[in-house]
Amino acid sequence: MEIAEPTPADDLPRPRPSARVLLLDARARVLLFHGRDPGRADVTFWFTAGGGVEPGEDLRSAAARELREETGIEVAADVLVGPVWRRRVAFSFAGRSYDGEEWFFVADLPEGAEVDTAGFTELEARTIAEHRWWSADDLRATDETVYPVQLADLLPEVVGQAWDGMLRAVR
Repeated sequence: MEIAEPTPADDLPRPRPSARVLLLDARARVLLFHGRDPGRADVTFWFTAGGGVEPGEDLRSAAARELREETGIEVAADVLVGPVWRRRVAFSFAGRSYDGEEWFFVADLPEGAEVDTAGFTELEARTIAEHRWWSADDLRATDETVYPVQLADLLPEVVGQAWDGMLRAVR
């Protein structure tokens, strides 16, 4: 019998760059999804639209693609504002550890557009229960877990204001 030892790469968190979108409606609310880790079904959290950057894909294009896939909403990559925030995070999902680097862009909901989650992957469909629009006040009032954790305090600075070109680190 042979005993296989894990390689160092198996023990290290997998790098995961992602592009996320703070999609804002006309009432200054941000769209969030309510999901769970399939490995820990009792732990739920709210998070912004977005996901992994494909090899060779730039952040802005990834953000526009992820928004389209997850919401059915088309926004040209060149109208996305930012990246306004950058978040480094160590997390696990489905039993695998990740070293995440998230880049956040801002987009306004196009007039007449509605969220359509028909483009969810099989995994997204299994792990995302709902979506809703959140105001900064809603975020401050909730006891639920929301990522990024500073979203309630930072949301007002990206609503209806010209971006100052600064990239801010968030938690």
